[in-house]
Amino acid sequence: MILLAGAYRFPYAVSALKSGHGRLELRKFIFVTGGVLSGLGKGVIAASIGLLFKLRGYRVTLQKIDPYLNIDAGTMNPFEHGEVFVTCDGKETDLDIGRYERFLDEELSAVNYITTGQVYWNVIRQERAGAFLGKTVQVIPHITDEIKRLIQLPLTQNKAEIGVIEVGGTVGDIEVLPFLEALRQLKDELPREDTFFVHLTLLPHLASTDEIKTKPTQHSVKELRAIGIQPDMIVARCDRSLADSIKDKIALFCDVPQQNVIEDLDLPSIYDVPLTMKDQGLDRRIAEELGLPQQEAEVDRWQALTKRLQEPSQRVRIGIVGKYVQLRDSYMSINEAFLHAGIALDVGVDLEWISAEAIFHEGPKAQLSGLDGLLIPGGFGDRGIEGKVRAVGYVRKKGIPFFGICLGLQCAVIEYAREHLSLPKANSSEFDPATPHPVIDLLAGQTTVTEKGGTMRLGAYEAVLREDSKSYSCYGVQRIYERHRHRYEFNPRYRQQFENGGARIAATSPDDQLVEIIEVVEHPWFVGVQFHPEFKSHFLSPHPLFCGFIKACLKRRSSSPSASS
Repeated sequence: MILLAGAYRFPYAVSALKSGHGRLELRKFIFVTGGVLSGLGKGVIAASIGLLFKLRGYRVTLQKIDPYLNIDAGTMNPFEHGEVFVTCDGKETDLDIGRYERFLDEELSAVNYITTGQVYWNVIRQERAGAFLGKTVQVIPHITDEIKRLIQLPLTQNKAEIGVIEVGGTVGDIEVLPFLEALRQLKDELPREDTFFVHLTLLPHLASTDEIKTKPTQHSVKELRAIGIQPDMIVARCDRSLADSIKDKIALFCDVPQQNVIEDLDLPSIYDVPLTMKDQGLDRRIAEELGLPQQEAEVDRWQALTKRLQEPSQRVRIGIVGKYVQLRDSYMSINEAFLHAGIALDVGVDLEWISAEAIFHEGPKAQLSGLDGLLIPGGFGDRGIEGKVRAVGYVRKKGIPFFGICLGLQCAVIEYAREHLSLPKANSSEFDPATPHPVIDLLAGQTTVTEKGGTMRLGAYEAVLREDSKSYSCYGVQRIYERHRHRYEFNPRYRQQFENGGARIAATSPDDQLVEIIEVVEHPWFVGVQFHPEFKSHFLSPHPLFCGFIKACLKRRSSSPSASS
């Protein structure tokens, strides 16, 4: 739907409106910006702020601004940008959206993610539709108005009272300037007590002089103030506790109260961050400045889970075979899903990241012996595929628990067809278009697709489980909704052959046309899923399939400690 230009002016009129049940409907904005360099952890700080206010009883939503010209994150290389996270409504996003969901224990949507490309695309489509007839379309006001509109959407759509908005990149980046200008305008348009700016910076320590240097922080804040934004709080990333004299210096030169200088130390887990922020009064100080009543965040359960993370009663060793193993951010949600399930089961999960190409060249035994379980995650392209197929064959024959996700399921199907169903040239048509047995093939609606961005099967779809399957025993319900991100799928022409050969089609789409889960009946735990269960795992609610997989790994370890070798 095309909206007229006038609708893009920020419509905010008052800071609090009376709702039908008598409660004031709050609309507060907390902006998180960064300086000095990227990668300091703005996403963790934003997620921690959101969590603390949710635990205070507020309806909270989080939003990420990525200053890239990409419309979404779907075509970005995992080596450069890390994992592509997918929301339930099918938006391909930056990995920070996944972190927000894991902290909030809630599902976010497309409106929680903004890119420069999306902003300009919206405005250009309006211009082509004639929404700005007679006017010169400019960054100010048209681009900044669109940014303000998009910032407002999550609060309206999610009926939230507090919006935490993380601005990607750093203050000095050229591409982030329109967003900062939009925030400056928003700050001036809203009542003073409705906006709060948190600025994350680095405090480097010079070993030669044993000094913590504040100058980079001072210059970062100077850049922000030159744009017209005065930060209300400085969160300082550092590798040691800050003396009061350092905090005083930052407060003086950055024009913030000393109690609004918060140290952000390196911690054993990102899930410890909200607790340390609370201990330093971060949420209390923000609440005071936003005019919110003081109440304590209920962190007891969160705190108890972080303690279990430190000293688990048992451990398992699980291998992950992929092609992006040098950059763990490429598999962030999988790493976190193991952590969540491990905490719930009081199990420490030791992950070993194994190159698929190493397995192909050196053989699976050298790389996989001693494992209690093996997972093959999603991915694209043919590099490393044969190594993954060999890894599947090794654990299937050894009875080692196996979990295949998306491409992992497809590799399992290829291996099973070749080695168990006597189809030696079976393959995916993605890797071998001339294969005589395309056991993995394009989705029916993908054969004519030429554009790459946003054209896969994306988002949450319903699946129906067989009650005699291992997957059903994990979920405990027959109908599930899981998120997808793929173009290729199990070829239904081979379904009967697989079932006759000892495989179980454990879940299908409601119309029974698409295969969602395949299991090997006579194997202790061999489960392949076409979807991405890791996207729905949260710190407070781990995913049942990851819990089931870890239990199977524990069972193997306890029943036969030497079996893995």
